[in-house]
Amino acid sequence: MARILKSKELRNTRLATNYGGWIYCDKCNENIGYLCYSTYDKLELKYKCNCGSQGRAVLDFEDSKNGKDSNEELIIIKNRFCCPKDNEPLITILDKKVINYEIKITCKSCNNIYKQEK
Repeated sequence: MARILKSKELRNTRLATNYGGWIYCDKCNENIGYLCYSTYDKLELKYKCNCGSQGRAVLDFEDSKNGKDSNEELIIIKNRFCCPKDNEPLITILDKKVINYEIKITCKSCNNIYKQEK
């Protein structure tokens, strides 16, 4: 079932689909990562692409629940940042395509808010 976005802010960034899929820098058209469609509830992403562009993506849904902050680290499985509770993939950032990034993502299944940065 398709989810309904409550808010969507993309700056210097585009997504392959409405709320997931490949993440691209709008300036150089490089693929900088992948956002899993069905496993996250809210995303806040800031990054600086290798081309110098500063991108941002904020997405959440009408049925999103308030998450709870977690001190746990996201785990990496096959280059994907995954929830440490259920190993569900949430987001992939291609390190070699960005200078830095900050991620704040809420897992849909456990409602924990995870933070990751480089």
